[in-house]
Amino acid sequence: MCPAELPMNERSRQAAKIQENPQDYKVCEGCGSIVTSRTTACPSCHAYQFDPGEQRVIKQARALARRNANSVLSSDLA
Repeated sequence: MCPAELPMNERSRQAAKIQENPQDYKVCEGCGSIVTSRTTACPSCHAYQFDPGEQRVIKQARALARRNANSVLSSDLA
């Protein structure tokens, strides 16, 4: 199951995990996705600029946990 398809309670669990270790993540400047710190290109939008700031990661994780997923997946296009 892709993160965009996760139910809200699972999104909340993932957000909590991210907030516990924000140094392991960064926020894509192109689409706002949260990716691991070792990612070089966003898998969602292919951007390569990221904000690794811990406060930004925490803020984005909280925001994403509160809203429904709205990503377009490759399976949506098939």
